Amino acid sequence: MKSWLNWKEMNQERIVLLIAVLMFVVASVTLPGFFTSDNIVAIVRSVSVLGILALGMAIVVIGRGIDLSAVAIMAMSVAWYLQLLNDGMADSAAFLLVISGVLAIGLLNGFLVAYAEVPAIFVTLASGSFVFGYVRSQLIAQDAVPVPPGHWVQLFGGVRYFDIPVEVFIFAALAFLIFLFLRYTKWGRYVYYAGDNPVSARNAGMPVRPMLVLRYVISALIAFIAGLLTAASLHSINTRVVNSTLLYDIVLVAVIGGIGLSGGKGGVRNVLFGAALIGIMLNAMTIIDIPLIYQSLIKSTILLAAIIIDGFLNPRDEQTAQQGDI
Repeated sequence: MKSWLNWKEMNQERIVLLIAVLMFVVASVTLPGFFTSDNIVAIVRSVSVLGILALGMAIVVIGRGIDLSAVAIMAMSVAWYLQLLNDGMADSAAFLLVISGVLAIGLLNGFLVAYAEVPAIFVTLASGSFVFGYVRSQLIAQDAVPVPPGHWVQLFGGVRYFDIPVEVFIFAALAFLIFLFLRYTKWGRYVYYAGDNPVSARNAGMPVRPMLVLRYVISALIAFIAGLLTAASLHSINTRVVNSTLLYDIVLVAVIGGIGLSGGKGGVRNVLFGAALIGIMLNAMTIIDIPLIYQSLIKSTILLAAIIIDGFLNPRDEQTAQQGDI
């Protein structure tokens, strides 16, 4: 039987898991307050929303794309939803209106990338900027929009099972569903085929363009779910998160976990390992009281190193360069 610690067969996924375990052990021994039940729950809780967003990013990246609008969709859609509720609109009407807007942005991203053949990095960067600017200037009154008292989002944030916040279970459920989708459904396998070689996939009769649109729609819906969980946890949503480093954290989780930017490689397990490593690292840096500016510097350095390593492990081919997705 082959061992997971067979050094001749170590890959990025296994290395990341090993580093996460070692970092956890070292932090537990050296940092006061790290290895406590409250802090462990805090790590898992913080990783949950980040991991959910990374799941959406993973689906897009595996299919040879990238979605830089995810954080804007997450924050601004939920801010608009809460603003409508605070303005007195019925919950069902507000929810349907906002979910329609989320679907529209996902469809627009997918259409421009798949049919207009505009590079994904530019499409999603522009759509994210548009969503943030339009919603902030036209649809909401302030940066932080509170959850109405007694609303189900507020009540949902207090739900716990075995003293574990509900968002952890939502993350686990979504990870399981996306695993089933990618591994056992025909359209899920198409994601890998199209990411590995889109021309061959199209020649084989696979619906490459509709699948590309579907991936961006799924990413947008997952971002909306992450936003609802954020609002449930904090009882509000702060739109300034769009200008934070959250987007880089999402990409970092995906890339450092082993999802190749050239497409066709990776899965849910890579997201779980990447999220665990980043969650432990961020929590340890917070306990050490490293200033945020240096935390950002450390994360950006790790992201740059991960992208360079990914370039060696998953070299871009001529088709990827032509698409300009990365």
